[in-house]
Amino acid sequence: MASPNPAAHPLFVLNGSNLNKLGQREPGLYGTTTLEQIRQRTEALASELGLACDFRQTNHEGVLVDWIQEAFDRDAAVIINPAGFSFGCVPVLDALKLIRQPLIELHLTNIHQRPPPYQHSLVSQVAGGVICGLGPTGYLLAVRAVAEALEARRVGA
Repeated sequence: MASPNPAAHPLFVLNGSNLNKLGQREPGLYGTTTLEQIRQRTEALASELGLACDFRQTNHEGVLVDWIQEAFDRDAAVIINPAGFSFGCVPVLDALKLIRQPLIELHLTNIHQRPPPYQHSLVSQVAGGVICGLGPTGYLLAVRAVAEALEARRVGA
């Protein structure tokens, strides 16, 4: 967790299965940037924008559901790269329905250009926005989108 500022709005950045192997797993598809490098950049930008970033990764569906429920309990915004949990994980979808703050779905690749099993994300049904195909930069864009959405809510826009 990067930002100790208690006034900062909580932001959970949740990452699903196999993303812990970024940089090693299919680098021709996912690139060579590691999840640790993404975490560092994401936390730095979030802190700069007044967000308390809690960046996590799991390979376990139940753990991801627990974290989403924790985000709900903390009234946090959520950026989620559900990875393989995108395409058939109803418990993750149901947990995400709890989120009241901005919710952004993120994919490193353009899932619409992928083979059929990777094209239809259940998470898209509840996400306020979807960023896909922009690689690690997508995380930074998602953080900016969350910050802007929270600011708009704050000022009533």
